Amino acid sequence: MDIALYGSADNAEWSAKPLLSFPQKFYCGTYQLLLDLSQHPEMKYLRAKWQVSRWGRGDPKPLFGVYLFVQDASKQAAAIAKTA
Repeated sequence: MDIALYGSADNAEWSAKPLLSFPQKFYCGTYQLLLDLSQHPEMKYLRAKWQVSRWGRGDPKPLFGVYLFVQDASKQAAAIAKTA
């Protein structure tokens, strides 16, 4: 599965290149990446695109679940900076 995040300033024109791409995974797990938007202050909207590629043999019906969770990490970073 490939997952990429794209940004937009107006929710109409989207970035041509992904702002962030998750490394391709073939197995279960929880993965986290940090997207630093300080280099893209105009971005107000995010859109996730994903693509699933089937490989190997077996049942053609997919058997997986996925979710994408986004949260603002700036408050967490500020809290860590205060305690340091």
